[in-house]
Amino acid sequence: MGIAEWVIEVDEELKTMVASETEMKHWMKRSIYKVPPNITDLNKKAYIPQVVSFGPYHHGQPHLNPMEDHKQRALLHFLKRSGKPLQLFVESLYKDLQQLRDCYELLDPMWQDDDNKFMQLMILDGCFMLEILYFGTRTMEDYTETDPIFSNHGKIHIIPYIKRDMLMLENQLPMQVLHSLVAVDSNGTKDEELMNKLILKFYSNTPVSCVGSCLHVLEVYRKSLLPDLPSRRQQRKRWHRRLHYEDGDDIIRSAMELNEAGIRFKKSKTISLKDITFRGGILKLPVIIIDDATESMFLNLVAFERLHVGAGNEISSYILFMDNIIDNEKDVALLNSKGIIQNALGNDKAVANMFNSLSKDITLDPDNNLDEVRKMVNRAKWTRTLVCCIPFHIEPIHCWSLEASITYGGNLCS
Repeated sequence: MGIAEWVIEVDEELKTMVASETEMKHWMKRSIYKVPPNITDLNKKAYIPQVVSFGPYHHGQPHLNPMEDHKQRALLHFLKRSGKPLQLFVESLYKDLQQLRDCYELLDPMWQDDDNKFMQLMILDGCFMLEILYFGTRTMEDYTETDPIFSNHGKIHIIPYIKRDMLMLENQLPMQVLHSLVAVDSNGTKDEELMNKLILKFYSNTPVSCVGSCLHVLEVYRKSLLPDLPSRRQQRKRWHRRLHYEDGDDIIRSAMELNEAGIRFKKSKTISLKDITFRGGILKLPVIIIDDATESMFLNLVAFERLHVGAGNEISSYILFMDNIIDNEKDVALLNSKGIIQNALGNDKAVANMFNSLSKDITLDPDNNLDEVRKMVNRAKWTRTLVCCIPFHIEPIHCWSLEASITYGGNLCS
């Protein structure tokens, strides 16, 4: 294309350029993303479902095809128990068909152009996800004891993998699919919080008072990790006005170094990953259970925060904070001894490596919710009590202690 043709083409595009409000609405529709290679290259397996696909991105992959027959069985059980004809569910979803498509960042032409194919996918996958949620939270007597999925055998050997797959960003269904199916099943009643509580019960998460409107299962799970701490909102603003920070405050010492300097570690009173506080020489951290699904879960939550404008950065901030205080297995062992880290992996070094790798390529948000805590710890008055200098270029040994009086006093945090 010559420069003249290009100028004409750009001029034509300018004439048809949509208003900023329309453009904003276009981007706001997106909520389920294809994770780009610059993110997945760090750990490709963390973003690929192992046993079941939900939605179009991984549908038809050979290693996931065996679950398709079970989806069909689950649909029949769902319809029989409901007593409603399939057509009612089709009609309910059909009116929102384009809205459901718009939730996906990238769709192959076969999903864009074929309404029937996309509708069938949403209903099959939506009903299967509901059956999995129901099975994980209540007794279902219409499946046999020998069922490979909906039985005690499946609960032990299959459901844990499905739980993990349901928290992958590329493997999400729009929450509207679940709401519409449940509304038809329950004669038109839509209850967002009821669905949220069902999901959190399935994941054995402590229920929170109100999760609110969510885009998909992954966002429900994310919000459950970050319940608000309303009594501290205004306090945080006061801290920011009172404290003066300098360069170098953004990197915190490791847990072992802090401990040797006199800082103590305790468990926070809540499970919120935002509930990290520093007061009177005590750093409080929420309890976290680390198992073989934790890394994949965190990577997908971070990917969601990076790709969805307005999602927030709280999970990324937490991971960066933990990476700062965990250098090696000794730091993990210390936090484990305080009940802060519950290590189901059994290997402290593996936990340290996990946090160190999770933080790769995460950009520090200067306005993140843990910034004040990090800076308060680093600005506490450190006094070097001993420096032993050994010749022949061996690094000097530093012994540090925390002054008994911390100038920030006892009013920084509750």
